[in-house]
Amino acid sequence: MKLETATVDFNDEQKRYLEGFMSGLQVSRVGRGLGAPGADAGKAEPEPSGPDAAHFKAQAQVLREGRKLADQEKFKREEHPFDAYTRLKEQAASNAPPSPADNFRWRYYGLFYVAPAQTSYMCRLRIPNGILTHWQFEGLADVAEKFAGPYAHATTRANLQLREIEPKNAVNVVEAIQDLGLCSRGSGADNIRNVTGTPTAGIDPRELLDTRPYAREWHFHILNDRSLYGLPRKFNVAFDGAGIIPVLEDTNDIAFAAVEVRDGFGVDAGVWFKLGIGGITGHRDFAHDTGVIVKPSEATAVADAIVRVFTDLGDRTNRAKARLKYVLDSIGLEAFLAAVEEKLKRKLVRVPADAMAPRQPYDRLAHIGVHPQKQAGLNWIGVVFPVGKMTCMQMRGLARIARDLGDGDIRLTVWQNLLISGVPDDKVATATAAIAALSLAVAASSLRAGIIACTGNAGCKFAASDTKRHASEIVDWCESRVSIDAPLNIHLTGCHHSCAQHYISDVGLLGARVPINDEGDTVEGYHIYAGGGFGPDAEIGRELYRDVKAEDAPKTVEALLKAYVAHRSFPEETLFAFSRRHDEDTLRQLVDMELAK
Repeated sequence: MKLETATVDFNDEQKRYLEGFMSGLQVSRVGRGLGAPGADAGKAEPEPSGPDAAHFKAQAQVLREGRKLADQEKFKREEHPFDAYTRLKEQAASNAPPSPADNFRWRYYGLFYVAPAQTSYMCRLRIPNGILTHWQFEGLADVAEKFAGPYAHATTRANLQLREIEPKNAVNVVEAIQDLGLCSRGSGADNIRNVTGTPTAGIDPRELLDTRPYAREWHFHILNDRSLYGLPRKFNVAFDGAGIIPVLEDTNDIAFAAVEVRDGFGVDAGVWFKLGIGGITGHRDFAHDTGVIVKPSEATAVADAIVRVFTDLGDRTNRAKARLKYVLDSIGLEAFLAAVEEKLKRKLVRVPADAMAPRQPYDRLAHIGVHPQKQAGLNWIGVVFPVGKMTCMQMRGLARIARDLGDGDIRLTVWQNLLISGVPDDKVATATAAIAALSLAVAASSLRAGIIACTGNAGCKFAASDTKRHASEIVDWCESRVSIDAPLNIHLTGCHHSCAQHYISDVGLLGARVPINDEGDTVEGYHIYAGGGFGPDAEIGRELYRDVKAEDAPKTVEALLKAYVAHRSFPEETLFAFSRRHDEDTLRQLVDMELAK
């Protein structure tokens, strides 16, 4: 009897499920020592080799211990994303969305498929130290206009994101960015993210050190070493040159902060980097002061060793506990530093705290407006964006201003804005007028200068609230009702990932779905925090209110600000100091009094 073979047509969702199932089956076979299908059952796996060896060894150790790898680790183990570019091109040719596994893999190219918020990709770049040229900036406007939504977002890592990229244009965007001498490689997933540095590097009157060459060296070190991709989780590195604008280096996994080391402590006096590790404020922790100082010329080597220890020891089973912080929590700071020294094959240099001169204070408004550079007769101009968004027309206009009136550089900051540098004194008025003609500003109230918002649920599937819209509503409401004469920050983040770092702001709002009845219906809203800070004021904000409806958020923030103005001890007391001076119950009572008026 002849058997007929049945033909089954699977839909796209079923195909993606089967892909994931077979991937898991393959990893399971290997983990049980069965090898790939068709291999001898009892044959031992060869020792991993090549640039991915350390990652395979770490994964294999998990399997030998009888534990399960996180799905993302299975995806990496089955197929390295950099080996799958041909499939990305095939998907683009058919305008096909990615499978869940490929949605993770394509983040290695900076592409995030953000459905259901948008049925499209977001592309995040790499811009070392946040500095690019006018022609690169203008070129990105062309890329956005041709292949994406006609705008860009400035991020809290001194970076840019393009959005609304249809699958058919994903490869076009990645390659067009590379044509500009930029890239998006490794800007997502389990990789070392954009390298931040002092935005005024090389032009700052207060800086101890120009961070640009060190950020650039680390940037290219990452790009050209595949073994530094596929970490247990994302990884952030920042360089602070002790300039006037904060870099928030203490929120990073590695914080290199320039310090002046005094004579008489057994090391060469001069400028070194102070080393902090393990910062992740979304998990309520700042970088730990290690007591270690690093010669600037050795920063890349030390960072490399830290990353490789993290590669070996990071958790590959639980994504919520996979960041460097949790390695430090598990084995302790000293054991981790000993492992770093083993990788380096030398001891790290340690000095007591009093060996380092105090850092010059920040100016929390220096990212906005006109400020003199250390080069006589030149200035930088900080431009205000509405919650970090700029149109292609504005991008081209700013590029022309930088080219014709400045030194040609565009300098992004972690405060979701940019600087135009090298503007001569006699061209400042012309430049500011040209910026105003773009419907942008170089002056702002303390409220508007300090407002930060993540993408929100308009473009991110994780966000519970429309943060950028609500941020604008809060500023518009409060600006005309409360007179604030001191710098302050209000940060809105849509989910627990804390991309807008709500825990370190004077006022922080964390997106939430707020119940409105017993049937389980919810509306957009926030949990509200106060008293967060960074740098010398590093503190995690404390929760004041839970489940505040988004429509009530402006009045609640207004009441908090009015309570601060009415009850501060002296006119110069900051909102941070005022908030920390009161316990949560007392602070809440003061705010409630304002709400009741």
